Amino acid sequence: MSVARLVSALQFCPDLCALRSRDPAPSLQSRAFNMLLGQLPYKQQLASAEAVQSHVQKLALAPASFEPTGLGRGVETVLTKMGGWPVYYTAPSSGHEGCNYVMFLHGGGFINEIVPAHWRFVGEMTRKARVCCVVPIYPLAPRATAKDVVPATAELMRMLLEDAGSAKVTVVGNSAGAGLALAACQWLRDRGHRQPHRLMLISPAADASVSRPEQIAIAARDPIQDIPGIVEAGRLYAGALDVGHPFVSPLNGAFRALAPMTIFSGTRDLLYPDSVDLAERARAVGVAVELHLLRDQPHNYALMPTPEGRRARAIILREVG
Repeated sequence: MSVARLVSALQFCPDLCALRSRDPAPSLQSRAFNMLLGQLPYKQQLASAEAVQSHVQKLALAPASFEPTGLGRGVETVLTKMGGWPVYYTAPSSGHEGCNYVMFLHGGGFINEIVPAHWRFVGEMTRKARVCCVVPIYPLAPRATAKDVVPATAELMRMLLEDAGSAKVTVVGNSAGAGLALAACQWLRDRGHRQPHRLMLISPAADASVSRPEQIAIAARDPIQDIPGIVEAGRLYAGALDVGHPFVSPLNGAFRALAPMTIFSGTRDLLYPDSVDLAERARAVGVAVELHLLRDQPHNYALMPTPEGRRARAIILREVG
């Protein structure tokens, strides 16, 4: 089924898209936030391959900090190293006896470090859902590429699943981190390892080629992203691999026997057709999927300070706790 036909079919298929039948118009706050996002430099930084290369060069000279910022009160943190990577653990200050676990994989196009908005979300999950969060600080492209990052992430996931015992382990990722989460779970499945309790995928970057014809029109409405920059970042992350390799574009991988998925996407996100396709392919092989596709919501809307973002985070908090 083509993506265009599938998107049309969503209007009549409430089983595939959990919220479609009651998807309201975007809130005033959301519309204002979309306008604000359009005034910020995010899209300009992805306007061309040259812009991405310049950005990567600047970060090589002055790497961004990955230290936790904005976790809020009531959260304890421990920094350790696993496989040579910094890995942060957070836990409720009031005690974490019997807590479930979340592995959080941050977004940033594989070229940007974890940012305060990610840490605020980690703090919110830790406090409100009373979970222990595991946050790997994976190395960035072009210094590190998918050939190494995906297996290493999967190994960390495997160790967490083993160490957690009977506790629930949920993997939460946004954007590039959601694509990495999906690729790592495919790696685990292919080697006979267990899956997490659920994958929570926020605006997943599932296909680095960004090659669907309809994405050109969507990109014009996307206040954050642009196609040339995403393609260049994907090329840097692919390294010696083809951008179509499932490590880089997990939409091209197999979906059988993966963990149940909850996917959040919005129709102002140029990646949203991939989320629709991902949901359809996973369901076709028996994977349980909830797709929360909201009208006129931007990339990563679930992390934003809008009513739609707060509702999405409430769903995540209920699931991970």
